[in-house]
Amino acid sequence: MTTSTTAWPSLRVSDWTPTRDTLHMWTQIVGKIRMAHAPLVNHWWQVALYVTPRGLTTSAVPYGTGAFEIEFDFIDHRLEIRSSESGTRTVPLRPMPVAEFYAQVMAALGELGIEATIRPHPNEVDPAIPFASDHTHDSYDGEAVTLFWRQLLQANRVIGEFRSHFVGKVSPVHFFWGGMDLACTRFSGRAAPPHPGGVPNCGDWVMVEGYSRELSSCGFWPGGGEEGAFYSYAYPGPDGFAEAPIAPDGAFFSSEFQQFLLPYEVARAAPDPDRAVAEFLRTSYEAAADLGHWDRIALEDNPRRWHRTPDA
Repeated sequence: MTTSTTAWPSLRVSDWTPTRDTLHMWTQIVGKIRMAHAPLVNHWWQVALYVTPRGLTTSAVPYGTGAFEIEFDFIDHRLEIRSSESGTRTVPLRPMPVAEFYAQVMAALGELGIEATIRPHPNEVDPAIPFASDHTHDSYDGEAVTLFWRQLLQANRVIGEFRSHFVGKVSPVHFFWGGMDLACTRFSGRAAPPHPGGVPNCGDWVMVEGYSRELSSCGFWPGGGEEGAFYSYAYPGPDGFAEAPIAPDGAFFSSEFQQFLLPYEVARAAPDPDRAVAEFLRTSYEAAADLGHWDRIALEDNPRRWHRTPDA
């Protein structure tokens, strides 16, 4: 692991796996709190977290006639809980078991008068240790977490630029705590066959809702490569998708994950990392859209189309 604070920092997954797995559980707790109070939006968009200039946030969560927000600050290493009605509380981020983090967060919410009944064990992992009983995950390497957040900053920025070229239905760039990945999904506008499910400790009905429309999804997660990976997949996958030519060099179709991967370390080492990731996102989407016969003319546009307007 390096202490570099360059734009595209190096962070080997093997160097921070215990911290990654602990942080994964902490984000699940915070994400479930948001889910308990936010109304359903397409494909579970209301449950996700968002990258901030300091970490990850729930954004404003409705509560009664007010709102609250929970933000992970990965610079000063604290969890900030802010209420529109009753002040703030802080939970320091330090090495501690998931059970202790869970108890502290729930106590802080209680002090602010915020009720938070959640399903108290994680999803999409196996085994799924109940939060209150999890003394297995207890690591927190602040340096590594800061570097991971800096990886997310770059992924959020480049994927956000990619998102801007699509004028059809498209998700925000958001962090799904179930899989611990930053994701953005484009939709063709057509219905998809019911998803078969099978995700560990996650009801099949959850996946049916998430994949109810034909899509092309991309993102970044701290796995799939020595330093994490950018990914891209289609649901349903059109014929020939896995064999489609994808740029840049170093990108490949993973039979294990059933998606295209661009290892983060390949992008980081490229002469122009932004361009390398952008090529990967564009070519993998084009493979899904062209092979799936999407109406690309109706769904895409140039985000700079008003750039030269003289009176803007």
